[in-house]
Amino acid sequence: MISLISRALGGDKPQKPKRINLALQGGGAHGAFTWGVLDHLLEDGRLTIEGISGTSAGAVNAVMLADGLKRGGPEEARKRLSDFWRAASLGGDLPPLQRAVADRLFTLLPGEGSPTFNWLSAWSQYLSPYDLNPLNINPLKDLIERFVDFDALRADARQIFIAATNVQTGRLHIFPHEKISAEAVMASACLPAVFRAVEIDGVPYWDGGYLGNPVLYPFFRSTDTEDVIIVQINPLVRKKIPHSTRDIMGRVSEITFNSALMAELRAIEFVNRLIDQGRVPHGKGPNEYRRINVHRIVLEGLGERLSSSSKLRNDFESLELLRKVGQRAARRFLDAHFDDIGVRSSVDLQAEVYSERG
Repeated sequence: MISLISRALGGDKPQKPKRINLALQGGGAHGAFTWGVLDHLLEDGRLTIEGISGTSAGAVNAVMLADGLKRGGPEEARKRLSDFWRAASLGGDLPPLQRAVADRLFTLLPGEGSPTFNWLSAWSQYLSPYDLNPLNINPLKDLIERFVDFDALRADARQIFIAATNVQTGRLHIFPHEKISAEAVMASACLPAVFRAVEIDGVPYWDGGYLGNPVLYPFFRSTDTEDVIIVQINPLVRKKIPHSTRDIMGRVSEITFNSALMAELRAIEFVNRLIDQGRVPHGKGPNEYRRINVHRIVLEGLGERLSSSSKLRNDFESLELLRKVGQRAARRFLDAHFDDIGVRSSVDLQAEVYSERG
C-alpha cells in the first residue's frame, strides 16, 4: 500500500488519509494530463493509493508513480513523473534514432503538410510497422527502464495491473504486479499501426485500450478499498460534429477506447443496485460482491482544442499545459468530492451507462 502524507484540515489535527484505487486511461500525449492529476494528488497528501491499473500511457504513468513512491515517497514520485515526461517530449534527451521513433509513439504522425507527414501517409497505406521499422526500434523500453526498477516493483506488495490485448485470441490480458516488466508496459502501449506486436513468452500483444481502458475488476479481490478514481482522458461527450477525416477517426477512436470502460461501469452499477436491494451479499468472501464507489477526474477545460490533433503534440510546452490542466482538475475534484470518498460514488452511474431512449 502506498501511503501519502496526510494533511491537516480545519486545524492542527491531521486527518487520516482515505484509501483509493487509481485507474489510469491511455490516450497518447494526453497522458500528460494524468501526470498533472497525479502530481496534485501526491502534493495534496490526503489519499492513500492502494492499487493502480493502467493502459497504454496510463500504464507508463502507473509504473512511474509506483516506482517513485517505492523509492522515496510522494516527492520522489512527483520528480520521476516530471523527469519522464521531460525526457519523452520533443526536446528530450533521447538519441536521434530513438527520438524519431518516440515521436511516432506520442505523435503518431508528424504535422500535416510536412514532407514526412505526406511520405508516411502515402506509404502507410501499403507498408506495415514490420516494413517501416525493420529493426523493431522501440525507445519506450529503454526510457522506462531508465526510470523504473521492475525487480523492486515485482517484489512489492502494492497492486499494479497493466492491460494489453492478446493479438491471437482477441482477449484482454492483465499483467499483475508480480509480472510487471518494461515489455508489459510496451505491450500495453503497442499501437498496431505504429509498432510491431510485442511478444512476451511467445504471445503477441497490442495496445490494451481496445479491451480495457483502464481495467477496474482486478481491484475487487486484491484490495480492501471499494473506492476507485478513474483518470479519464478520452472524452465521452463532444458537442461539435467531426467533419475532417482526422477528426472523424479521432472520435471513432475515443468511442472505441471508452467502450470497455463503459461495460465495466455498467456491471458495477448493476451489482451495486443488487447489493442495495439486499439481493446479493456484500463482502470479499466466497459468493460475496464488492460495492464499488466510482469517482472520476476527466480531461476537460480546453474545449475543442482537446481533439485528436492535440494527442499528436509532444513538445514540452504542450505537455506542460496538459499537466497544469490535470492539476486543476484534481484540485477541483478534491474540493467537490473528497467527502464522498469512502461513502458514495461521485459519478451518477445510472445516468451514464444505460442506452439513450426516445
